[in-house]
Amino acid sequence: MKNKKKMAGNLIFLFIIFTLTVYGIFHGEDLSCVLDATKQADYLWLIPAAVCIFLFIWGESIILWYMMHSFQIRVKKRTCFLFSSVGFFFSCITPSASGGQPMQLYYMKKEQISLPVSTVILMIVTITYKAVLVIVGIGILLLGQEFLHTYLEDILPVFYLGIILNIFCVFAMLLLVFHPLLAKTILIKGLEFLECLPFIKKKEHRLARLNQSMDVYHATASYLEEHKKVIAVILLITFIQRFALFSVTWFVYRAFHLQGTGVFSVILLQAVISVSVDMLPLPGGMGISETLFLKIFHPVFGNLLLPGLVLSRGLGYYGELLISAFFTVIAQLTIGNKQRETESHSNIN
Repeated sequence: MKNKKKMAGNLIFLFIIFTLTVYGIFHGEDLSCVLDATKQADYLWLIPAAVCIFLFIWGESIILWYMMHSFQIRVKKRTCFLFSSVGFFFSCITPSASGGQPMQLYYMKKEQISLPVSTVILMIVTITYKAVLVIVGIGILLLGQEFLHTYLEDILPVFYLGIILNIFCVFAMLLLVFHPLLAKTILIKGLEFLECLPFIKKKEHRLARLNQSMDVYHATASYLEEHKKVIAVILLITFIQRFALFSVTWFVYRAFHLQGTGVFSVILLQAVISVSVDMLPLPGGMGISETLFLKIFHPVFGNLLLPGLVLSRGLGYYGELLISAFFTVIAQLTIGNKQRETESHSNIN
């Protein structure tokens, strides 16, 4: 019941943010002109854009499959694709993508994958996922000063904030993984401080959960130290996965037969948006992503800026949401069938 109420709350919050976003973007605009311009796009260019979205989801499923096999867990690639779809769907509809991994853990448990192993796997996926954004952000700062001043002057504070938050997140996770004693001391002190506050009751189970979490971080550290080649492969796949999604905007750009901006510049501009919004507490960066798109892509799309936003964001976020939602339904219907069949058979006997 509690989970259902939480899900309902997330959906209501998503709907409110979506409504405010649509109103903020299209208020005062001639929607019929925007839709007419959108219809003029060459939809053949949107086919590879849709393929990129599948590659984005499929990329994580390959990572999950690859890592599970390194743990000697034999699981089918299509099952990992369902795990990946579940993660992206719940990440899309929850603030800061907080709901994705808990739901992946739930479905992995239904497939009788041990919780400690699945937690370590998802921890490493998160670290590499964030690390790619950090590398991209720092790379632009160090090597793309002309790019920064050409396209990003108006949003530099948000971009810098995104880089700082992602660096902090990766640093915190690596601290938990490689310096568990220091991390444990910091967390215990933090817990003691919170429980001193008048509105937070002291509960013994919180410390037990913290100790249990530290065991997971220790196991993650051991895995990273013993599987350096695996981590390198995962990082490479993650780069391909993320840049596949960033490429959607370039295919939209070409769908309008626009020229003048190179493919790498368009992809990097979309990467900048992801770096900037990834850590913000909004479902899918909704609202802020659209605002940043309108600011930095104006020199690229010109008069077709709003139609470009509709197709790029429509495919890159809402398309991903619908695709992952479809396969999440399939996951609900199929994952855990072996366990249900076993229980049914034992009840008959």
